[in-house]
Amino acid sequence: MVKTREELPEMQTKLYINGQWIEGSLEKKAVNNPATREELIKVSQGGEIETLKAIQSAKEAFPKWKGMELAERVKLIHAIADKIEEKADQLALIMTLEQGKPLKESKTEILINIQNLHWNAEEARRIYGETIPAPNNHKYEVKKQPIGVVAAITPWNFPSNMIIRKIAPAIAAGCTVVLKPASSTPLSAIAIFEIFHEVGLPAGVANLVMGPSSKIGKTLTDSNDVRKLTFTGSTEIGKILFEQSAQTMKKISLELGGHAPFIVFADANIDEAVEGLVAMKFRNNGQACTSPNRIFVNKAIKKEFIQKLMAAVSKVTVGNGLQDVMAGPLINEDAIESIQAQVDDAKVKGAKVVAGGERLTKGEYADGYFYAPTILDNVTNEMAIFYEETFGPVIPLIDFEEEDEVIKMANDSIFGLASYFFTTDLKRAEKVSEALEYGLVGINNTSISTSEAPFGGVKHSGVGRENGVYGVQEFLEVKFVHTKYLD
Repeated sequence: MVKTREELPEMQTKLYINGQWIEGSLEKKAVNNPATREELIKVSQGGEIETLKAIQSAKEAFPKWKGMELAERVKLIHAIADKIEEKADQLALIMTLEQGKPLKESKTEILINIQNLHWNAEEARRIYGETIPAPNNHKYEVKKQPIGVVAAITPWNFPSNMIIRKIAPAIAAGCTVVLKPASSTPLSAIAIFEIFHEVGLPAGVANLVMGPSSKIGKTLTDSNDVRKLTFTGSTEIGKILFEQSAQTMKKISLELGGHAPFIVFADANIDEAVEGLVAMKFRNNGQACTSPNRIFVNKAIKKEFIQKLMAAVSKVTVGNGLQDVMAGPLINEDAIESIQAQVDDAKVKGAKVVAGGERLTKGEYADGYFYAPTILDNVTNEMAIFYEETFGPVIPLIDFEEEDEVIKMANDSIFGLASYFFTTDLKRAEKVSEALEYGLVGINNTSISTSEAPFGGVKHSGVGRENGVYGVQEFLEVKFVHTKYLD
């Protein structure tokens, strides 16, 4: 029998403001394990009052943090990374208990955090200005300075990495932060802030507020003291935050929904394509904005592709993330209902269920939010699944014959985050990568996220970039200084 509640390490349950753990003024909220629906613990909740305190704390800490000797700031960020590495197994366990993903996936996410922190610590040393040629007796300078207080709002599907991917570049640039984590997965955030406290991050540099999204979000967007908002989540909520932030003219980074095309051309290595698809599709059980959602397969190879895909999907194990499984539960009941609605709509309109297509409810699945790995064939653009993002383990197969045809279908989406295609033709690789209207393109692989390279989308998938040099630049203002030397 898999333990859950008793496996949770002893940890804080409070808000973290100005270097202190404090109780929120609202009723505590339970955190549940999606594999068992068991309550793990209750955590403090705050609202407008606590958010305003956190903003003020960050505002007061900003000049000191910005003015700290760079070497000391870099040393602290490296120390956070080292402490996360030391506690990687514990952090992974906390994530699996509250979010559901398999332990090995949780551990991988923690290891990415370490890489991201070290990268951004060193990138702090490379925030370069410019000197522009000027008339005699004049000097033109471009300076880059931290923007100030940053509001960060993060999702439940990657409850640790999304926090680090926002806070690391922000504090590396010299900014201070107020974080609002997802209500479903606050424990990963608390665990990170325990590490901030342990390594001695100065009070007010990073603040944690948990509570109702609407109240906290509106307080953050209304504040003139918050100069930057960075958000990862749904396009719907992102648009609301974008609109609200306009009133205070904030700098914005939005990493929103995706609906990634996955194209398999006739000349592709089918085995590699199937392997890449299954690995990426069932990562976090399909609950990722970069998950392949529309699988375009050339008719000439489709029969062979389906045979190999069915064999690979049949080996996908589903269960409690504390066990050695490939896919864990979905996050909640709404997720199950959304997936089933898409599958049912596709079936009514002519799609064929090749595998799965239903919730798992028997035995060990009875108390959790589990769904069978699913393959749908004969999917068309008349079905909701062709246009709506699928946050779950469903592989919809779509036929195509011509290159230009599949490019047009792949671009037929309001989203523009991740895209993938498999081909051995170099000329095609260049043409298709140019033609796809997506911020991220994987050619013969699905690895499109790394600390060194920019991550982000176009169209309704958001604005701005995370990771790499571009990620740090999002937290900087550009200042022009013109000096005239007196005679």
